[in-house]
Amino acid sequence: MITNDDGIYAEGIKSLTRCLFDNESNYELSVVAPDRERSAIGHAITMHRPLRVDEVKYLHNPELTGWCVDGTPSDSVKLAVEAILEDKPDLVVSGINQGSNLGTDVLYSGTVSAAVEGLILGIPSVAVSLTGSGDSYSFNYAARFVCNLIPLLLEAKIPATTLININIPSQVDIIKGVRVTRLGNRRYRNAFEKRLDPRGKTYYWLAGELVEDDPEDEDSDTKAIREGYISVTPIHFPLTNDQIIPELNNILQNISIKI
Repeated sequence: MITNDDGIYAEGIKSLTRCLFDNESNYELSVVAPDRERSAIGHAITMHRPLRVDEVKYLHNPELTGWCVDGTPSDSVKLAVEAILEDKPDLVVSGINQGSNLGTDVLYSGTVSAAVEGLILGIPSVAVSLTGSGDSYSFNYAARFVCNLIPLLLEAKIPATTLININIPSQVDIIKGVRVTRLGNRRYRNAFEKRLDPRGKTYYWLAGELVEDDPEDEDSDTKAIREGYISVTPIHFPLTNDQIIPELNNILQNISIKI
């Protein structure tokens, strides 16, 4: 199953589906994605209104039917698996996103959240992003990389508790290779710009300068991208830190529940 957060008509998802068909891989593909861009929406789901779904035909291959959902990326995956598709997918691929999803930014990413929803539903998942503005040539390269990787992942039987987060430099000529990486740390300096509207009311615009906190971390995804490598990061779910449970149990033995 293919999804994204840039919308079902975005160039990234078109390039990926086109490559999968042209590759003669005999995949049974399903495309379920938001009807418009839903970037940086995280893992939001729609609870207080109905979700509407429309069929979409792709001009590059009339045999492929997609469904566009007037909700979030996570809505799209949840709805696809639990209501639209007859069979549970063997793999969820979210992307190809226009723009990076590196480090702690994965917590905000609609692209990665769609893949996480696949994990929640017990499906191995992949998130794919271009680390730049991207053009059709770059999307085509990224699509070919994913097409070559998918059969290897399916053969390896990646656990359904792990998603593979892939970031690919948008400048193909600088790519030196592939690295298996860890999530780096990202934060933003002066993240909000304070302004006044014509009526004198204060409002804020999210902006700021990106600061990467891991210059010495040789294994980070951010460092790999800076040095011209494709970054492939395994992200684990669930998020429970089992190592600290004994220590927490010791701490809680000394607290009174009678307050």
